[in-house]
Amino acid sequence: MPVAFAVPAPFDERGWRLKIRDRERVEPPHVTLMHKARRWRFGLRQQQFLDTDPPARDVPCELFAWLVIHTADYTAVWNDLYPENPVNSKE
Repeated sequence: MPVAFAVPAPFDERGWRLKIRDRERVEPPHVTLMHKARRWRFGLRQQQFLDTDPPARDVPCELFAWLVIHTADYTAVWNDLYPENPVNSKE
């Protein structure tokens, strides 16, 4: 079952969404930031985007900073959902 998180205004009003999707237990721990048809995977271990496409520069700086500040919240949820792949693991 996916878990959705609130994003700050005005980004929520502009269509930005944030989730931990289901069936991602074998992937690196991350949250998925979504805007329209675009998806960015934000790694909880590295606190940076995992993919080069779409480019990270397309995410507003304020939203990126908000993601970094709230990483501990997402980490707790990830660890509850995927205890076999916790964020603090090196694998």
